[in-house]
Amino acid sequence: MTDKATGRAEQLRLLTLAGGIATVASTFLAWTYTSDFPGDLTVYGYPGGLQVLTLIAGLLVALFALSALDVKGLRWLTPTGSTKALQYLALGALGTTWFTLIAIAVELGGLINLEPGGYVAAAASAVPVVATFFLGLPDDTRQARRPRELPSWAEILIIVAVFALGLSTFTYGIDTEYAELFTGYLIAVIFAAIGFFRAGLIARLNGLTSKYRMIAVSAAFVAAAAFPFTQSTDQYTLIAVNILIFATVALGLNIVVGLAGLLDLGYVAFLGVGAYTAALVSGTTASVFDVRFPFWAAVLTGAVVSLIFGVLIGAPTLRLRGDYLAIVTLGFGEIFRIAVGNLDGVSGPRITNGPNGVPNIPDLEFFGYNFGESHTVLGFELGAYANYYLLMLLAMVLVVIVFSRAGDSRIGRAWVAIREDETAATAMGINGFRVKLIAFALGATLAGLAGTVQAHVQHTVVPEMYVFAGPVPPNSAFLLAAVILGGMGTITGPLLGASLLYLIPAKLQFLQDYQLLGFGIALILLMRFRPEGLIANRRAQLEFHDTDQSDAPDTTPGAGVSTAKAGA
Repeated sequence: MTDKATGRAEQLRLLTLAGGIATVASTFLAWTYTSDFPGDLTVYGYPGGLQVLTLIAGLLVALFALSALDVKGLRWLTPTGSTKALQYLALGALGTTWFTLIAIAVELGGLINLEPGGYVAAAASAVPVVATFFLGLPDDTRQARRPRELPSWAEILIIVAVFALGLSTFTYGIDTEYAELFTGYLIAVIFAAIGFFRAGLIARLNGLTSKYRMIAVSAAFVAAAAFPFTQSTDQYTLIAVNILIFATVALGLNIVVGLAGLLDLGYVAFLGVGAYTAALVSGTTASVFDVRFPFWAAVLTGAVVSLIFGVLIGAPTLRLRGDYLAIVTLGFGEIFRIAVGNLDGVSGPRITNGPNGVPNIPDLEFFGYNFGESHTVLGFELGAYANYYLLMLLAMVLVVIVFSRAGDSRIGRAWVAIREDETAATAMGINGFRVKLIAFALGATLAGLAGTVQAHVQHTVVPEMYVFAGPVPPNSAFLLAAVILGGMGTITGPLLGASLLYLIPAKLQFLQDYQLLGFGIALILLMRFRPEGLIANRRAQLEFHDTDQSDAPDTTPGAGVSTAKAGA
């Protein structure tokens, strides 16, 4: 790069820095003169509501601009280049700011409701976008350099700080009290995440978590377990409980779809089997069985019955492939819903009370600990849903362990071989039907396990909860979308996909009538721009990009067959 070009690049980075600082400063001005808009943006000197998000977005732009200017101590922010990161961060600041101003104008009846501070914020947030996109800020992408070695305690501290920041970010999002704030939060978080990824920060964090895997897993668990202690009421804890249920079932489906490559469109039926089983043995007066199993027995019963159904359904259907298997599993899901709707004593035997379902399911009780009552733990009062949240968190840990161990086992390699090329795997001696049935049964068991807890959280089960597609997750379409959106064959992918697909409709109620449209558009865009999902499968990346590295795990169909043959 010539001296002239270098000087121009420095000027554009300085302009980006000035725009970021001006964006931060604009949040200390009033953006509207009336408090009718949520968040009270009428105060000078004190950002409120959506202004806080603009403040954070502007700070990120300024910090990354300083990193691009080689300011000592900040170069670590952009290990693989700053231009792309600055572009996305600038878009995040612009999107959050302009969304707020447009929302003010629409809800209050025109631009006349904006104070001069609003116009200052609009202009200031546009400066970084103009500098990085339209004035031609040169791309400084470079090969990622080996990070400077830090003491072990410092690297561990970074991991802990990142998970603490993640907990704070999630808590802020789930605690948002109005749709405008949550929409602005989504805009800011999405563009910030893309910016961090393009800067190389995500890759560097992945390196640290791989180096200190057990510490990273422990930090993630502690951060997740700390969530109920940040809530003063159960209002948003219920959303978190349902996210965990949704994510647990999505992980079970990921075994079937992501590892074994079996397209199951009726998977939510196994969730229903577990829920109905737990409901019928819970001791509720609506059950035809006059029994009340203890907690552990109810969970085992629900999981075992789901396992039996998985084997009974999988045995005759798993000899099919592709679209034919998908059609049969879809039929099974509908048969389950119709069957439990007809077992009302009129159309069939009285078992499930038909369309009325099984209501009045009592709360779980484990060694005298009633999950439906508030308890004080470490000085914090935990409500009923906080108890169920911690229980589902433990169930999630169990499912993650099962998924990771099964995926890394010889059976797991056989699943990958079957997924990649069933004909080749069968020709090499793998019993394709057997390994597919194991995947189907294991996935059904994990769904049934989650269903047993769901029945007690909802206190009722009805057939309409277990449809293929509907306004309230989890259902088969939502579960499949969560796996594909998050990333098939990964652990964090379905967790992220399930969280997004449940949280967004829960916080943006006006979108519930357009959920399927939104998911369809999201999946189309994903297949076009990131077909591997939000979290890429490292095995697939190694297969297609690093096959020449001897130390990389070989997951090509032939290798998967050879390593799985002995165990299958």
